[in-house]
Amino acid sequence: MNLDELRQRLNVLDRQLLELVAERQAISREVARVKRSTGHPTRDYAREREVLLAVRGRAQELGVPADVAEGIMRLLIRSSLTTQEKLTVADQGAGSGKRALVIGGAGKIGSWFSQFLASQGFAVDVADPAGGPGTLADWRQSPLDHDYIVVATPLGHTNAILLELAQRRPAGVVFDVGSIKSPLRTGLMALRDAGVRACSVHPMFGVDTELLSGRHVIFIDLGAGDALERARALFASTMAEQVTTGLEEHDRLIAYVLGLSHAVNIAFFTALARSGESAPRLVQLSSTTFDAQFDVASRVAQESPDLYFEIQKLNDYGQESLNALGRAVETLREVVRTGDARRFAQLMTEGREYTQGRRSVTERRA
Repeated sequence: MNLDELRQRLNVLDRQLLELVAERQAISREVARVKRSTGHPTRDYAREREVLLAVRGRAQELGVPADVAEGIMRLLIRSSLTTQEKLTVADQGAGSGKRALVIGGAGKIGSWFSQFLASQGFAVDVADPAGGPGTLADWRQSPLDHDYIVVATPLGHTNAILLELAQRRPAGVVFDVGSIKSPLRTGLMALRDAGVRACSVHPMFGVDTELLSGRHVIFIDLGAGDALERARALFASTMAEQVTTGLEEHDRLIAYVLGLSHAVNIAFFTALARSGESAPRLVQLSSTTFDAQFDVASRVAQESPDLYFEIQKLNDYGQESLNALGRAVETLREVVRTGDARRFAQLMTEGREYTQGRRSVTERRA
């Protein structure tokens, strides 16, 4: 076969592969139906492990690199799970006959919640000054007679809106979706004191997330048990992992989960940008660790400076994590400057023992 004929053969195989993927998706929808009717959970880690091990074994027999075969299968499993999760959320119909108002619903996270609630059968009203078809320019025009009111506005505006909602005392469940809660404390407490069924929610994923399996949603308990349970119920049909915290604990932990991780990456790309070294040249010489860190830092650099500054500045506990980072860097500098190999090894051991806790949780889940 000449080159053109070989390429034509590859085109045929590509079409067949896509047809097989489509067939697999169709079967996944049937699997989702059977799981719902029999009460089986959407995700089965033992089954996934069984499939991946079988794929690696078969790949070896066929002379296909095992990591390539596993990577393809993981993509297919993820696609299948996404299909099943969406069907499960829609099938539950938790919002059937109910209404929701999303204040700031034209923004990124607001749009995500609007679509998420609509997929559950809610009649969703969107209020946003950005406008759009069927959108209220001002939420104050609404009678606030909704079952749920979601405040998905920028942090700088959210507290004032919560305070106004506390004055109007809507009957439905009210929650914000802010990344940090320190600047919202007075508004959240006002809702609580006014007897509004309120809690606070923090979705720990990006707006482009389709599959919630392995993602976390944090719920902040403000003392209104019914509101907390009803907010949690919105995610009950998904595979998201739910975590409940108090208001202060949330921001203390988020100072490390978001604040520290953002700061490390900002420091990383700032050091590189000011080093005078060419990024393309560094990438040519890169290692696995550098590539992974560079990839994460590149994504952080594309995020909103305003939002990331708010996460650092407005968190009452934010300075703690930055101080911890500064002390860690200074310790490393001193260890290297003095040539203290024993202390360096101790730092590595401390890190290994600390991070082992995360791996243990992952292994238990699998």
